[in-house]
Amino acid sequence: MGLDSTVKKPHDRLSAHLAGDMARVNTLIRERMASEHAPRIPEVTAHLVEAGGKRLRPLLTLAAARMCGYDGPYHIHLAATVEFIHTATLLHDDVVDESRQRRGRPTANLLWDNKSSVLVGDYLFSRSFQLMVETGSLRVLDILANASATIAEGEVLQLTAAQDLRTDEAIYLKVIRGKTAALFSAATEVGGVIAGAPEDQVRALHTYGDALGIAFQMVDDILDYGGATEVIGKNVGDDFRERKLTLPVIKAVAKATPSEREFWRRVIEKGDQQDGDLEQAMALMDRHGTIASARTDAMDWASRAKAALEALPPHPLRAMLSDLADYVVSRVS
Repeated sequence: MGLDSTVKKPHDRLSAHLAGDMARVNTLIRERMASEHAPRIPEVTAHLVEAGGKRLRPLLTLAAARMCGYDGPYHIHLAATVEFIHTATLLHDDVVDESRQRRGRPTANLLWDNKSSVLVGDYLFSRSFQLMVETGSLRVLDILANASATIAEGEVLQLTAAQDLRTDEAIYLKVIRGKTAALFSAATEVGGVIAGAPEDQVRALHTYGDALGIAFQMVDDILDYGGATEVIGKNVGDDFRERKLTLPVIKAVAKATPSEREFWRRVIEKGDQQDGDLEQAMALMDRHGTIASARTDAMDWASRAKAALEALPPHPLRAMLSDLADYVVSRVS
């Protein structure tokens, strides 16, 4: 993981600090994922929600609200909302990607079917909007509704860009800002909004979440070409097999010789993958230093996230959020 195993991880420290709030979030999640008439809904939802995820996004909402002095009840609703949106997108993503493993376990679409995964994901989106409305804040509703639309937009953009060698780093950034960073930034921003924080602090929280989410996704894409399966929760090389143009590959294509570009065209655009192609792809990335370059980019975004926190008041949670940004990129250091 890039850190000494004896060092308590930042998200573990966040969980410990916010344990009381998180217990209330988990209770609310269990209550709202229930269904009187369709027992498959809690079955499918529980498979993913209770699969041992870090609950990072709801923790960000709780941390932002508490850091800004909030002592009301609605940060619990918002944290559950964020987790429902995240879970819904995972259910849909696994269908789109035809994934077979998530968080080290078989995916819901594999255990049940695609129809169940899609419809339960829709149910969770609906539940998330019910929770948003209960806060009584139109601004919160606006932020999270926009984030939901942006996530879907990012996923659709990825569909059209993922297997097109013309996809460059600017398009890649749009994709990950949509599909990943949008929920991170919404999670932190609504925490500040519900707390009534000053506008400069709300903007700082948005910036922090956006930069953290980008760094997080870049690291995830790097780990696909070298992370341990138990660390990344999926098989090494899944992105390659799914023909996704992620940052390390985009950088390699940009530096490719004509023969190398033909290789990328065959395996990514045409989908003609053969034994040994993953190893050749990794060798080309190593030759051009694209993993190291992508790592540098991720570290730059983590630094931006930390810098944004300087606009917020001193607080133990602020230090933990800063450490979290370091930890995210330490996984590839």
